Amino acid sequence: MADEIFTHPRLAAIYDALEPDRSDLDAYLDLTRRLGARKVLDIGCGTGVFALLLAEEGVEVVGLDPAEALIEVARAKPGSDRVEWIRGDATALPPLRVELATMTANVAQAIAAPAAWRTTLSAAHRALRPGGHLVFETRVPSARAWERWNREDSYAVTAVPGVGAVESWVELIDIDGPLVTFRWTYVFAADGAVLTSDSTLRFRERDEVAADLAASGFAVQEVRDAPDRPGREFVFLARRPEQ
Repeated sequence: MADEIFTHPRLAAIYDALEPDRSDLDAYLDLTRRLGARKVLDIGCGTGVFALLLAEEGVEVVGLDPAEALIEVARAKPGSDRVEWIRGDATALPPLRVELATMTANVAQAIAAPAAWRTTLSAAHRALRPGGHLVFETRVPSARAWERWNREDSYAVTAVPGVGAVESWVELIDIDGPLVTFRWTYVFAADGAVLTSDSTLRFRERDEVAADLAASGFAVQEVRDAPDRPGREFVFLARRPEQ
């Protein structure tokens, strides 16, 4: 089954411990402040790390994710009552009038099917008030990130409180045009359990993303580097026009 890290309760519970450095969210938080956004839709909110950072600043947040296991982790965190959590994809959204919609980390690339991607962009457009913004990142294909997705470069042992030591590593499985499939393996020292999670990301070219945004009614305002990963990410800032 694909993406077990998102759906398996045992893996969802250790997700944050395996990804402790979320400095990538600093730029999104700074942008939210710069735009003065007080209502935000976090698409693919996962365990709620970014949504809760926003809520701590008094921002009204809707966190959307299709994985029930991740949403349950988010709901169990302190302050979670300040966020509206919705389990589902973009089609599950109620009518909204947010000022900013976000897709952080791998979210945009994980929406690999073209139809699902178009649906997500259209839903984000509807959720935004006129003049609102959408921001997300996607890896630069020419940087060939998948060349570093191997056991040698990724192997780690993480001490997870209440769980024990967990070994983890990633291995590349397949490259099919813009689609790259990889497998994470997790070994729990406490009982020797071995769990795996397969994922597929779509690597889109800059012009392709810009065309998709335009087709969904957005105007691209800026394409920048991720400040902590120069040359490796396109960060798109798009706007829903006033009219």
